[in-house]
Amino acid sequence: MDISGPAVRKYLKKFIVGPEKKIRLKNFETGWVQHESFRNKPEEVVDDLLKEVLEKDQKELFAAQELLAASHKYGILIVLQGMDTAGKDGTIRHVMSGVNPQGCDVHSFKVPDVEDHLHDFLWRYERALPERGMIGIFNRSYYEDVLVVHVHPERMEELPETIGPDAEGFWDDRYKDINAFEKHLVRNGTIVLKFFLHISKDEQKLRLLDRLDHKEKYWKFSVSDIAEREYWNDYLVAYEEMLAATSTKYAPWFIVPADHKWMARTIVAEAITSAIEGLNLSYPKYSDEQIRHLMDAKETLEKE
Repeated sequence: MDISGPAVRKYLKKFIVGPEKKIRLKNFETGWVQHESFRNKPEEVVDDLLKEVLEKDQKELFAAQELLAASHKYGILIVLQGMDTAGKDGTIRHVMSGVNPQGCDVHSFKVPDVEDHLHDFLWRYERALPERGMIGIFNRSYYEDVLVVHVHPERMEELPETIGPDAEGFWDDRYKDINAFEKHLVRNGTIVLKFFLHISKDEQKLRLLDRLDHKEKYWKFSVSDIAEREYWNDYLVAYEEMLAATSTKYAPWFIVPADHKWMARTIVAEAITSAIEGLNLSYPKYSDEQIRHLMDAKETLEKE
C-alpha cells in the first residue's frame, strides 16, 4: 500500500517525507495549525473547538478498527518518535481513547538490558509486533538505535570492531536494515505508520517547567531531560539523517508539528484512520449455510 497515495486526506500529505528527500527540520514549522484563526486564540478556547474534531476522529477510528479486527487481513504498526515532552504519551492516550482496548497494544521501550544487547538491535521489537487485526503502538522504537546511540555511541550494544559503529558505512547499513525490516512487514500485511512529533526547543522548555511547577507532575520529570537538552542540535542532525534515509513509499514518515498538542493529535488520528480506510476492508461474508446456522442459533436463544 502506498500510504502517500489518494487514501490519505489531502492536507495530511504536506507532512509526509518524500523518499530520499534531504531533510532540514528548521524548514518544518513546529507550531503549524490547520486554521490560522486558531493561532491567536487562547489554548483553552482552541481545545474546545478541536474537541468536536477529535471526537469525530475517534468515532471514525473506532469504526475503522472494528473493520480491521473483523477482517483479520492486516495489522497496523504505529511508531511514535520525538524529543522528550513531544507528546507521545498524550497522543496515545487521547487518540486511542475511543478504540477497543482488546484490539490495541502499546509498547514503551526502555533502555536495552543485557539480554537485548546480546541480540541484534531489532530483536526485542520483532517480539512485540501486532497480529493481523490488531493495532500496535511503539512509544519509541528501533529508531532509538539510530538516534540515541548515534548521539551517545557509548550506549550501543557491543559489536565486533569490524562491523561496529567505527566501520565504514555502519549507519547506512543500519538504515538499510530498518528499511528491509519494514518492507518485510508491509509485504506480509502490516501497515507501518511512523510519526515524528516535531517540537521546538522553546516549547520543550515550557513543558519541562510546567512539570516542575506542579507537584502532581514531578514524576514525569527526570534530571536527564535537562542533560539531554545539551545535545539538542546533535539530535536534530541525527533525526534529519534518519528521516531522509528511512522514509519510503511503503513506510513514510509524517513530520507532525507538535507545539500545539491538540493539532498533533488530530493529525495522527486522521492519518491512522485514513490508512485503515484506504485498505477498503469489509466485514466477513457468510455462505447461505452459515447464515442458516446463525439463524438457528438465534431461534434457539429466543426460545429460552
